[in-house]
Amino acid sequence: MSLKFTDLSPAGRIYIAAVIGLGAGVIMRSVASLILQPVDSTWVILAGLTLLTGSFSIKIPSVAARISVSEAFVIAGLLAFGPHAATLIVALDSLVLTSWLRGPSRSSLRALFNMTAGALAISCSAQLLGWMLPVYPAASAPSDQLLFPVFALAISYFMINSWLIAIAVGIERSESAVAIWLRHFPWLSLNYIGGASLALILVSFTGDISATAVGIVVPFLVVIYLTFRMAWGRLDDANTHVRQLNELYLSTIETLAMAVDAKDQVTHGHIRRVQVYAVELARRMGVADSRQIKAIEAAALLHDMGKLGIPEHILNKPGRLTATEFDRMKQHASLGADLLSSIRFPYPVVPIVRHHHEDWNGGGYPAGIAGTDIPLGARILSVVDCFDALTSDRPYRPRLSTDAAFTIIRERRGRMYDPLVVDTFIGAYAEIAPLAIRAGEEAKSVFVAELPSPPVDDPSEVPPYAQLETASALLSECLQVIQKTASVGDAFEAS
Repeated sequence: MSLKFTDLSPAGRIYIAAVIGLGAGVIMRSVASLILQPVDSTWVILAGLTLLTGSFSIKIPSVAARISVSEAFVIAGLLAFGPHAATLIVALDSLVLTSWLRGPSRSSLRALFNMTAGALAISCSAQLLGWMLPVYPAASAPSDQLLFPVFALAISYFMINSWLIAIAVGIERSESAVAIWLRHFPWLSLNYIGGASLALILVSFTGDISATAVGIVVPFLVVIYLTFRMAWGRLDDANTHVRQLNELYLSTIETLAMAVDAKDQVTHGHIRRVQVYAVELARRMGVADSRQIKAIEAAALLHDMGKLGIPEHILNKPGRLTATEFDRMKQHASLGADLLSSIRFPYPVVPIVRHHHEDWNGGGYPAGIAGTDIPLGARILSVVDCFDALTSDRPYRPRLSTDAAFTIIRERRGRMYDPLVVDTFIGAYAEIAPLAIRAGEEAKSVFVAELPSPPVDDPSEVPPYAQLETASALLSECLQVIQKTASVGDAFEAS
C-alpha cells in the first residue's frame, strides 16, 4: 500500500506539506530564474550525466530509499552554473531515484517529497556556499579557496537532506527520527564527501566542465558505485537471513505461549490482546528502543510460562483460592523466569516475566520490589494483563464491562499499579483497543481438549497431570529449537 497523505498524523501532514511547499517554491523560482537569466547550456549535459548515474542507484536495506553516485555532478553543477541549475538537477535526480522504488515504497506523495526535499537541501546549502565564497560562479575562484567551502557545502547538503528524509520516515513508521538517522544515514556522508572531491576535479582545471575532467571522474564513479552495490548487497542478504531467523524465533515463542494457554484453559486471543496492549502502551509511554519493545512483545506471550508447573485444579478453580493454593499460584512468576533464563534471549525478557506481579507499593511478589525498581515492561504488563483478564470470561466469573474494569484499575492505581501506566493506558485505550481486539480475533484458539492424552480404557482414570506432561514434552522440544535459534545472539538486534 502506497503512502497517502490522509494516513499521516496531523503533525506529519503539517511537516510533509511544509517541506513540499517550500521545496516547490524553490524549484519554481529556479525555473523562472533560468528562463529570465539563462546560463551556459552545457548545464543540460551535466544534468544528463546526473540522471544517467542516478539511474544506477542502490537500494538501502530496510528503508524506502535509494542512493546513487550522482552527487559529484550535482555539486559540480552548483559550482559551475549556480544554485538554480543545481536545484533543477537535484529535482530531476530525485524523481529518477524514486521511480526505481518498487512495491509499497512507490507513491506519488513520496516522489513529490523526495524531489522537493532534495531541492530545498541544495538550495539552503548553496546559500551557505555563497556566504563563505561570494564569487559567481564559484568555480572561478582559485582552487585553494574552493576546498573548505565545497566540503562544507557537501556536509550541509548531506545533513539537511538526510534529516528531512529521516523525519519523514519516522513520521510514517511512528519511530524516532534520531534512531532512524543513526541507523541508516551516517555512512552515506562518505558518498557526499566523495562527490565533493570529484566535483573539485571536474571544475578545478578550467573553472568549467571539460570533457577531459569528465573522462577522469567517470571511472572513479564506476568504482564507487560497484563498491556500494556489493557492500549494500551483502548487508541486504544478511538482513534477510536475520529476518528469517527472527521469524523462526518468534514462531517458537508462539508455540510455547499456546502450550501455556492450553494448560490455563484460555483462548490464545487473550495472549494476543495482552501483547498488543503492552506493545502499543509502551510506545505511547515513549519507549523507542527496539530491544525493549521486542522484550515486551516476547514477555507478553511468555509471562505465564510458569503456570505449566501449577496444578490444573488450582489454575481453573471456579472459586476463591485458599491461602495455600494462592501461595502455590504465586510461584508461577519465579518458575517461568527460571525456566526462561536458560534461553539466551537477545533482549531482557526474563526480568519482565519475573516481576510482572510486583506491586507499585512493594506488596507484590516474588521479590517485593517497589516503584521504578520494577522493570517498566513488567509495570506495563501487569496493568494490561489485569484489564484483559477482567474483561474476559473466566471459570470463576463472567467478564466485566470496560468501565467496571477501569474502576478496579483506578482503585489499584498507586497501590498495585504505576499511576503513569494506568493513566496512559486509560487515555489511549480507545485508540489501542481496536488493534488488540482484531489481534485477538485473528489468533489461534487452543483448548485443553486439543492436547493429545495417553490412551486409557476409562476416561475418568486420566492422570490429573497428563496434560502437563504433554505440554512439558512440547516445551522441551521448543526449548531445543529456541536454543539453536537464539545462538545468533545480537544478530537479532539488526532485524
